Amino acid sequence: MQWRYDISGIDTVTLHFGQRIDAALVTPIHRAAIALKSSLGPRLLDAVPSYTTLLLRYDVLQDDLASLMGQVSEVLNQLPDAIGEVDAESEIIEVPVFYHPSVGPDLKRLAQRSGFSVEEFIRRHSERLYQVFAIGFAPGFAYLGEVAEELSVPRLANPRAKVPAGTLGIADTQTALYPIVSPGGWNLIGRTPLVLFDQSRAQPSLLEAGQTVRFRPIAQDEYLELGGRLDDLPWGVEPGLDIQQGAPAKKQGEKL
Repeated sequence: MQWRYDISGIDTVTLHFGQRIDAALVTPIHRAAIALKSSLGPRLLDAVPSYTTLLLRYDVLQDDLASLMGQVSEVLNQLPDAIGEVDAESEIIEVPVFYHPSVGPDLKRLAQRSGFSVEEFIRRHSERLYQVFAIGFAPGFAYLGEVAEELSVPRLANPRAKVPAGTLGIADTQTALYPIVSPGGWNLIGRTPLVLFDQSRAQPSLLEAGQTVRFRPIAQDEYLELGGRLDDLPWGVEPGLDIQQGAPAKKQGEKL
C-alpha cells in the first residue's frame, strides 16, 4: 500500500493514498481506518476517511508523533493492496427510494437530458452498487459513487434554499442522500423513508465511509408505509398526488 503523510494540525496528521477521486481507493482507506483503530486503540482519538485521505487525531499530551507514525507505518505495511471497485466482504446496505417527480423535481429533466425515459433512468441509477466515499457537508451526508457516465450531470447553477431530509440527488459523477433538511445544489431524483441521521442512536449516521449501498426503487404506497413524507415538500405537492397513508397510489413502473 502506497501512502505518505503530512502534519495537518497540532494534533492531527493526514495520510494520503492518492491524488484524485478513485473508487479503487475506497476499500484500502476503509480497511486502513479499521486496522489503525484496532491496533492503536486509545492512542488514536479519531480516524476520518475521505476520498483520498485518512485523517488521524491523537493526544499530543500523551503521545509523540514519531512513535505514533512508527506504529502507523507498521500497521499499514501489513495490509494487503486490496483494490477493487466494491469490497466483496462489505455488507450491502439496501436503501429504498421512491423515485418520482413529486419528491425528485429534477427527475424528468435529467431523464430527458440523458435521452432516456424516466423508467430507464431509474433503472440505470438503481442497478449498480455504490460505495460511500466520504461523510461531510452535513451530519450523515454521504457522498457515493459513481453514477453511470450517461447519468452524470453538473450541480444546479442556483442551489435550492431547502431540501427535505431523505432526498436523493446527483451532482457530477456522484449521488447522495440529504440526511437532514438543508440547502442543496444537487439535482433531486427521489427520496427514501429511512432516517439517515439520528443523534439519539448509538451510531447516529446510517451510512459510513467504505460501506456499499444499493438503491431499491419502491412505489408510493410502500414509501408511505415505511414512514415517508409528502407533506413537507417546499416545491409543493404534484397535482393529483395522494399523500394519505395507505391511500391508492401510483405503482412502480407506472408511466410518470
